[in-house]
Amino acid sequence: MAKKPKFYVVWKGKHPGIYESWGDCKAQIDGIKGAQYKSFSTFAEAKKAFNSNYLEYKGKKKGKPALSQEELLKIGEPNYHSIAVDAASSGNPGKMEYQGVDTKTKKRLFHQGPFVEGTSNIGEFLALVHGLAFLKQKKSDRILYSDSRIAIGWVRKKKCGTKLKKSKKNAKLFELIERAEDWLKANRYNTPVVKWETKAWGEIPADFGRK
Repeated sequence: MAKKPKFYVVWKGKHPGIYESWGDCKAQIDGIKGAQYKSFSTFAEAKKAFNSNYLEYKGKKKGKPALSQEELLKIGEPNYHSIAVDAASSGNPGKMEYQGVDTKTKKRLFHQGPFVEGTSNIGEFLALVHGLAFLKQKKSDRILYSDSRIAIGWVRKKKCGTKLKKSKKNAKLFELIERAEDWLKANRYNTPVVKWETKAWGEIPADFGRK
């Protein structure tokens, strides 16, 4: 018997995101006209899909179509006057860490973790806020890249939207989340937060290489 997919991506629904059961996914798409969703066998595949366009996956059983030359030209090249951030989690939740690097040289600029119990989305959020604070402290005009639409959205809302419950194991992590939210509310910044175009440029330079 074939193994059932474990992760469900909802691009258009009540609350877009990645869900670990069909029941949770179904709850997000019921009653939504034109709901957009698809199942994947791993979290890494689901994350990549969610950070891409639904139309790239509609009707496709596996893989992603290559970008046309016209699309590549439209996207252009990355701005290397920037830093890039990413997170990695062994399990969801599981041990999580995040880092920020120079986009061109891949030199590590900051790193936190591993934390005993976290998620990739939390790590991506904390990495972005850390990056914003880092660039503001340096009075730098560099831009900030992330490959996570979820985390970018949380930063814009100044709120970590995780569903992870606070516990003794992750108390330190939740302290960091609270500090990050407070920083966003208390600080103004001019740093552009930009989505890293994985399909055109490959993995983000801050990637931990564990996929």
